[in-house]
Amino acid sequence: MIWTSIFCIISVLGTGCGFSWYKWLTMVKAGAIDDYSFQPLFSLYFEMPTTWFAVAFILSIALLILSVVLIFIRKRISIAVALIEESSRAIGHMMSTLIFPLFPFALHLLVIILWGTIAIWLASSGVKDCRTNNSSNTTCDCSTTPTVVLNIDPKCTFFGLVKEEKTIFWLQLYNLFIFFWMTCFVSSLGNISLAGAFASYYWAKNKPQDVPSFPVLRALGRAIRHHLGSLAFGSLIIAATKFIRALLDYLDKKLSTTNNQVFKVVLSTLKCCFWCMEVFLKFLTKNAFIMMAIYGKSFFVSAKESFLLLARNCVRAAVVNQVAGFLLFLGKALITLGMGDYISVVAFFYFSGQWVVNGIPRVDLYYYFVPIILVLIGSYFVTDLFFDVYEMAVDTTFICFLEDSEQNDGTIERPFYMSKDLQKILNKKNEK
Repeated sequence: MIWTSIFCIISVLGTGCGFSWYKWLTMVKAGAIDDYSFQPLFSLYFEMPTTWFAVAFILSIALLILSVVLIFIRKRISIAVALIEESSRAIGHMMSTLIFPLFPFALHLLVIILWGTIAIWLASSGVKDCRTNNSSNTTCDCSTTPTVVLNIDPKCTFFGLVKEEKTIFWLQLYNLFIFFWMTCFVSSLGNISLAGAFASYYWAKNKPQDVPSFPVLRALGRAIRHHLGSLAFGSLIIAATKFIRALLDYLDKKLSTTNNQVFKVVLSTLKCCFWCMEVFLKFLTKNAFIMMAIYGKSFFVSAKESFLLLARNCVRAAVVNQVAGFLLFLGKALITLGMGDYISVVAFFYFSGQWVVNGIPRVDLYYYFVPIILVLIGSYFVTDLFFDVYEMAVDTTFICFLEDSEQNDGTIERPFYMSKDLQKILNKKNEK
């Protein structure tokens, strides 16, 4: 699929390039002139030779750059394809990895419910304001009466709740930070469990016979028994960055009406910097958790070793990420459009009232496209949930492959654990 996609891209660029040069040459010979004043129709600009010259020049440069890049990284693309195939085999032999995302998904739901419940409690908290009905209007105690009461008795009336807004605000911020921390922790626990399962498959000498039974549950048990502190610390770093970004968004919203351009520039710069920091920290912690799943070392040691390992193989890492990202995007798009279109057709006929099923109430919505859009969005999120497993498989297999390439040399004492396809690409093989 990768090589076919590359061939299609080159073919499209080559065809577009040749057609553009042909149109430019034809117009020049016909004596066409350029008039780049305002035109009511955009298509009129494509009747000018310079427009086709610009298009042909841009496509030619893009085709040249792509061809040169492919010539120099063709071997690394072959490695990326072989790694993706190896990851697919690992998932095929450990089908439980496709069911495992339901576990962190359920934990995420629990965290969201807990956060929402606490947020509602805080928003509705306060001290009852009860006063007497006489002229003195003094406070009285109505704590023993029901919460929603008006004119509790002739002497004591409930007026409402007195809230300490400042205290509630700080408690809501604390609740938000804990929410970020817990969601990051659940995601990290899921990642290290999957990484441990895929690492056990890669480092098995005879696949799949030597792969331990229940690899995901075993990896989850090791993570809970040995790595909860490291997971909590790695999640804390990302949660702190998310929290700062949320505060910056809050400030931006509160001060959106200000005319201080310097402040707006500084705030936008900070938001951009912390977004970049969050992306980098997610990358760093994810690879650190993979290294922890392989060797069982601490967070800092694993983060350092994984970062240096990828830095020594930066070109390979870039190619694998791009190729894997392209494949995952195609997979998500095909499944979302395939399943989404099928369900959307059914939803269209049902919600538009054109399809009536006996025993099911007739539904005739005016805005019937709303449930169709929700179906497509839901299909994408479900697909993304399971494709995260594939992404983790590729990342773990790649880290294991780099470690295998550097630590082993194919001798009897240090044999390669990579597949024969990868050994063939690297011109290496195990001694017998």
